[in-house]
Amino acid sequence: MDFQFSEEQAMLRDTLARFLADHYDFEARQAGVHSAAGWRPAIWKALASQLGLLGAGLPERFGGLGGGAVEHAIVMELFGRHLVVEPYLSSIVLGAGALAEGSPALAQAWVPALIGGEAVAAWAHAEPAGRYCLSDVQTRAERQGQGWRLSGRKRGVVAAPWATHFVVSARSAGARRDSDGISLFWIPREARGLSLREYPTIDGARAAELDLDQVEVGAADVIGEAGAAFALVEHLNDQALAALAAEAAGAMQRMLADTVDYARQRKQFGVPIGTFQALQHRMADMYVQAEQASALSLVAAMQAGASPRERALAASAAKAQAGLGGKFVGQAAVQIHGGMGVTEELAVGHYFKRVTAIDLQHGSAEHHLRRYADLLYPAGATGLAHAA
Repeated sequence: MDFQFSEEQAMLRDTLARFLADHYDFEARQAGVHSAAGWRPAIWKALASQLGLLGAGLPERFGGLGGGAVEHAIVMELFGRHLVVEPYLSSIVLGAGALAEGSPALAQAWVPALIGGEAVAAWAHAEPAGRYCLSDVQTRAERQGQGWRLSGRKRGVVAAPWATHFVVSARSAGARRDSDGISLFWIPREARGLSLREYPTIDGARAAELDLDQVEVGAADVIGEAGAAFALVEHLNDQALAALAAEAAGAMQRMLADTVDYARQRKQFGVPIGTFQALQHRMADMYVQAEQASALSLVAAMQAGASPRERALAASAAKAQAGLGGKFVGQAAVQIHGGMGVTEELAVGHYFKRVTAIDLQHGSAEHHLRRYADLLYPAGATGLAHAA
């Protein structure tokens, strides 16, 4: 496959790289993480209005720049290199993506606001008993006149404390327990019956549990066709996998760079430890893992418009490598740094926390290896599931 970026994509990458280098060093990032808000809204507004980059991967008809999943991957890889906590995945890839793909009317009304930073969306699909099964949705949606009434609980909603709106999945009353009857709803934060329990995550972000108690939603706020949104959920989930894999690749590249720099400076027996052959081999293996993660994330992004099976194969391959490679690179980086690697003051430990969190988002490496095998060899899917 051709991995050459277009001129526009190269400009996007260079512009964002310069901005983050100037405004998002580790100390500034930590100050934002430990602030009361937990993020830096001014950075988000600058990305939106000053640079106009939040619309890079969204259609022009909704105010975007006409890009797609590859542009998302470019942004997310750079975000990974700088440990950016701002909600690009939840608000742009998933939130704006759901509106753009599922509801032209809602997209016309809200995607420009998401691109401009005036609104922030959070993806509320996972549930306490659902693990990584996308079709295990127990939140109920009951008809009420022309609208709906939702009740249930969502867990691990990343960026929920900063969100103005939520994309919430629910199942129609009486529908089967597979992919049948699942709908997506666009719900404002101030909706009556919606409550949040906020908490910090291990990687410095913020998340929340959502409780929905008879939340009323109008018919105009249904994303896509009521009861038939599962295909859209799968498509958006695969896009999120590609974006997370790109972020993990960026974090791995930064851990490798910091480790190589440290190995050139740290001395034992009067020589830099980077001259030790065993550590050279370890850092070469780190490089291979990071490059594989970057390549597979781009493949997944370029397969975003392929058939559902091919798209899912590429997305799961990228996410599995992100989890396995991130663990290898993170452990090696911490080990080579020694005790310093786990201190609060050194960046490398925070990168390791982030790649660990990425592995758990939208399915672990083990989950996606199993999904890949089931897609590749469908005749053995039942046996593999029982064996796991």
